[in-house]
Amino acid sequence: MSPKDLLEILAVAEKLKCNTRHCYTSSGRHESVAEHSWRTALMAMLLTEAFPEADMNKVIRMCLIHDLGEAFTGDIPTFEKTQAHEKEEESRLNAWVNTLPEAQQREFSALYGEMEERQTLEAKIYKALDRLEAVIQHNESDISTWLPLEYDLQLTYGEKEVAFSPILSAIKEENNRITREKIANAIKPCEYH
Repeated sequence: MSPKDLLEILAVAEKLKCNTRHCYTSSGRHESVAEHSWRTALMAMLLTEAFPEADMNKVIRMCLIHDLGEAFTGDIPTFEKTQAHEKEEESRLNAWVNTLPEAQQREFSALYGEMEERQTLEAKIYKALDRLEAVIQHNESDISTWLPLEYDLQLTYGEKEVAFSPILSAIKEENNRITREKIANAIKPCEYH
C-alpha cells in the first residue's frame, strides 16, 4: 500500500473520532464511534483465551472495521435505525471499499461479507462483542442520559447474539445485574405522608 493510499484510508477512519454515538461516557460526553470500535476490539483481545478455537485476530479486525460505514452516515441509534438507513450505509461503504487498493478491497469485502452472514464463529463473536460493548458503556453512563425505552432495551439488547457462548452469556448476565442495580438505585421510593 502506498503512503497516499494509507493516508486516504486513515482520513475516512478519522471521521469515526468525530461522529458520536447516542451513548455517553462516564465523564458525561457523547462517546465517539471510534471509541466504541476500539473497545470492542480490546474486548476481543482480552477474550482470546476464552475462544481457543477461534481466529481472534480476525475478530479484532472485524471489530476495528465494523462501523466504518458510519464515517459516511453517522451513527443512528438501534431503536431509530431503519432498513433504509442500513441500505444507505451499506451502499456508501461498499462504494468506498471498491476504491481501496486491491489487497484491502479483498480483505474488507471478505470480512464484511462474513460479518453480514454471521455463520462463522468469528463473526458471531464479533457481533456479540459489538452488542456487549454498547450495553457495558450504557451502564457506565449516568442514568439521567437514558431514554425511558432504554431501561428495558438495556436488559434485552444482545441476548440473542451472546446465547451461543457461555462466557459471553455470563458477561451479559453480569452486566444485566449491574443494570438492575443501577435502575433500582435511580428509582426513589414513594414517600407517604
